[in-house]
Amino acid sequence: MPLLSLDGISKRYDTTNAVNDFSLNIEGGEIFGLLGQSGSGKSTLLRLVAGLEKLDKGTLVFDNKDITKQKTEERGFGMVFQSHALFPHLNVHENVAFGLKSQGVSKNLIDEKVNEMLSLVHLSGYENRRIEELSGGEQQRVAIARALAIEPKLLLFDEPFSNLDVTLRESTGKELRHIVKNLDLTAIYVTHDQDEAYTLCDRIGVIHKGQLLQVGTPREIYNTPANVTVAKFLGKNNLFQALRLSKMKDTTQEFQTLTGEHLILANLKENQKLSPINQPVTLSIRPELIKFFSGASFPGDNVLKAEVKEIQFSGAITIVKLDADGLILEALVFRLIGLSVGDTILIGLPPDSINILPD
Repeated sequence: MPLLSLDGISKRYDTTNAVNDFSLNIEGGEIFGLLGQSGSGKSTLLRLVAGLEKLDKGTLVFDNKDITKQKTEERGFGMVFQSHALFPHLNVHENVAFGLKSQGVSKNLIDEKVNEMLSLVHLSGYENRRIEELSGGEQQRVAIARALAIEPKLLLFDEPFSNLDVTLRESTGKELRHIVKNLDLTAIYVTHDQDEAYTLCDRIGVIHKGQLLQVGTPREIYNTPANVTVAKFLGKNNLFQALRLSKMKDTTQEFQTLTGEHLILANLKENQKLSPINQPVTLSIRPELIKFFSGASFPGDNVLKAEVKEIQFSGAITIVKLDADGLILEALVFRLIGLSVGDTILIGLPPDSINILPD
């Protein structure tokens, strides 16, 4: 039985459907990521779960209880916002203690709990500091400590690290995952940052225009995007149009690319849906999965001759832009040896690495 169930959730603002017939189950003990671009509806969805916005349609069930009409303070959820939402007139101790005081907890227990939470986020000794004296990362950790202090049934994070620099975002994110897992809590984490979602979350739901496009582990949604929209959003992807030539029942499908007229084989994934034969379909392959071959030939499928058009150094990896009779592809390599712009090489597109995408 899932801990939280969203069934047919909808929210409309004037003429805009912010969330549209959204259904999702979240299991106890998992960190679930809501991943989408700005304006996709992910923050609205989080506010609906928190009770900060009212549903137009649908139901929310938490721990087998219908909470659709329950007030925010009755739900017992902890929230951490992008803006920290700390009280500037209160010191660190008072900020962390705020929710506990609202619950009528005794002073001795509050002091004990505040010290425990500050130790957990590595801020012991900061009790009397004013908020303005803290760095952005320290303020965010205070916000996390405040959310944890009330022993929430569910933690809700709305892009909490987006205002931090890259290095601090990575380190704070790792600390957060460690804390949530050690305390055996359940969390929903909203972000537009794919790398952050991959690192922090057990499962991810990709949202676009208020609708849920795909749910899976980070590896599943990265390797096998459900459609063209997800493939375009999740990292670099080579997308190209082709006609299907094979019969529907064939487990290995043959395609002809519209550009370059290359014959491409692609292995069907489980429950794969196909468009009619001789109808355009989109194929995709990740840049890091393109193979480079030396020599005149290679015994394998989907081997194309390509010209190196551009080489771009990008730190740990190098991006190589390729032209295979007009079919433009990008490949990622970790070690680039003996390759120059203008060279003609053989590249391989492994059939298992090609995705057949519905539009």
